[in-house]
Amino acid sequence: MLDPKKLEDIGNKMNALLANSPAKDFEKNAKALMSGFLAKLDLVTREEFDIQAQVLARTREKLKELEARVEALEKTRTGQ
Repeated sequence: MLDPKKLEDIGNKMNALLANSPAKDFEKNAKALMSGFLAKLDLVTREEFDIQAQVLARTREKLKELEARVEALEKTRTGQ
C-alpha cells in the first residue's frame, strides 16, 4: 500500500518542478496577455450587470406608473 506521506512528497516535488519550468512561464505570460486583452474590452462583471438589470426593471415599472397617471390626468382634463 502507498504511504500518504510519500505521495505528498512526490506531489510537492512535482509542483516544485512545474514552478521552475518553462510551462509555468508560459502560463504566467498567457494570463498576463489575456488579462490585458480583456481589460481593453468594455466588459462588466455579472454582479454589475445584474444590478443594472434590476435598475432597468424598476425604471420600466416607474415609467408604466407615470404613463398611467398621465393618461388618467388627460382623461380628467378632457372630461372623458
